[in-house]
Amino acid sequence: MADDSIAVVDLDRCQPDRCNYECSNYCPPNRTGKDCITTREERYEEGEPYDGGADQIWISEEICLGESCGICVEKCPFDAIEIINLPSELDDEPIHRYGENAFGLYGLPVPESGGVTGILGPNGIGKSTAVRMLAGEMVPNRGAHDQTPTWEAVLERVRGTGLQTYVERLADDEVAVARKPQYVDQIPDQFDGEVQELLAATDERGVLDELVDRLDIRTVMDSRLDEISGGELQRVALTATLARDAEFYFFDEITPYLDVGQRMTAARLVRELADDGDRAVMAVEHDLAILDLLADTLHVTYGEPGAYGVVTDPKSVRSGINEYLSGYLDNENMRIRQDAIEFEEHAPRASTNGRPLLEYPELTKSYGDGAFTLAVEPGTIHESEVLGVVGPNGIGKSTLAKLLTGRLAPTTGSVNADLDIAYKPQYIEIDRQMRVDTFLSSVTDDFGSSYWDTEVARPLQLNRLMDQQLTELSGGERQRVAIAATISEDADLYLLDEPSAHLDVEQRVQATTAIRRYAEHNDATVMVIDHDIYMIDLLADRLMVFDGEPAERGRASQPQEMRAGMNDFLADLDITFRRDERTGRPRINKPGSQLDSQQKRDGEYYYTK
Repeated sequence: MADDSIAVVDLDRCQPDRCNYECSNYCPPNRTGKDCITTREERYEEGEPYDGGADQIWISEEICLGESCGICVEKCPFDAIEIINLPSELDDEPIHRYGENAFGLYGLPVPESGGVTGILGPNGIGKSTAVRMLAGEMVPNRGAHDQTPTWEAVLERVRGTGLQTYVERLADDEVAVARKPQYVDQIPDQFDGEVQELLAATDERGVLDELVDRLDIRTVMDSRLDEISGGELQRVALTATLARDAEFYFFDEITPYLDVGQRMTAARLVRELADDGDRAVMAVEHDLAILDLLADTLHVTYGEPGAYGVVTDPKSVRSGINEYLSGYLDNENMRIRQDAIEFEEHAPRASTNGRPLLEYPELTKSYGDGAFTLAVEPGTIHESEVLGVVGPNGIGKSTLAKLLTGRLAPTTGSVNADLDIAYKPQYIEIDRQMRVDTFLSSVTDDFGSSYWDTEVARPLQLNRLMDQQLTELSGGERQRVAIAATISEDADLYLLDEPSAHLDVEQRVQATTAIRRYAEHNDATVMVIDHDIYMIDLLADRLMVFDGEPAERGRASQPQEMRAGMNDFLADLDITFRRDERTGRPRINKPGSQLDSQQKRDGEYYYTK
């Protein structure tokens, strides 16, 4: 194989007990007597440790003919093999590789004192690996996975670069690190106690009370961690990290489970932390609007998820995001996506002319005396429109969805709709032991057709999930399967509650594309509840805005035009948006900036042109 190629075997997908070793039998070098593809038992000496099972395959990267052959890739029935030509610009060796035929990472982001360094890229591309190294939790092996890694060797590798000083201090154990984990729902498994107990141990800067108030978690301080919601867990994790006294802070996704207002508060707190002293802050984030507001510089990561990842040199935030959206990295001369992500040139969309699909009267839903109450203004949902729904957490958006689907009965008023409604709930619970392909084929007769494959499976990246069990899927994988199942149903109304949850930027774009194209091609009526402004901007024709007092009372407005609805929504949050001059993407104005102040004076919180 060429020096710039690698072979990757996904050990979770390699199933030798269910195949006839087609990869090995059809491999051209193997057929000439060479040991290019063998079992791992044959590859290693007795007693020599190795990853995977004895019957799983190993591929010799020295003998392999490379991507120009690709026969093993085509013959593998489980898509367990990838033969990849690496970009020619890469170093000869990765900064780290997990093993033979395993994931490799090229490059590391550079922490900058007094600023926020953003990291943008898909899941499975090595962002968490990079952070673990920078946090001192693992030593990079420089691709020599069969040798014991040392910081001295790493230091030789990065000498003369922006990482040299940081690695020197890391090697001497002189860097204090605070890290917020990506999966906050796992915190209760690691700490068995009340919120206040956890936070009391983190108050190293004496700012705990202020953080508790600003992140609005005072009401859950006496609660056990396993009793609070995902949004509350996220804010607790943010509080615990911000309260630490460290030199290097890492935030792995600050926005999941948070509404737009809470995301802004979190971003402001992280921003203030970086501005206060010489602290280095690094953040991985998939909400582009928040990342744009938060970061000073940006590293883009690209590659093949699960196979290899590349960390670019730092870019300006605007250039980095725009290049990522365009699919082409200028300095690297690298195309990372076939098609650019494009946005509407103007915020307001033409008024829908569809016939009424659902007309509903004034509705209320009360959960009891002193409990939450939702008031819904009378309104109409039109045929062939995408209706966006926005508002804070705990304001009744999911309650409205359940009222429309009949899962809840209103306290006053009634929904007299003889409609078939396909519903994806906010929280996806899977309790059936069933393969993905079996489940999806039970939902639609179109499963396996060229149309379904093109419009649903490919955009949602489902092909590699088909032979997996539903119960074994990650949060993002479950979300994509749930979206596919929902839009594959034969329904009058498609109702999707937080389809962006657990998805990275690329997956959100693909999911948005799939939903929008399905709506347009089938004249379908879709209702989308989400906190991601990019997704709402790309999807929605009209908007329904919720306001009120979270957990106490909520009010749902009539559906209205995008500009009017977004103006109402953003005015409550005291946030203004503009269009990027180059790409047309929505960007949050810096609070207090000239443009922010001017738009507020004009009453135009949503971009004008």
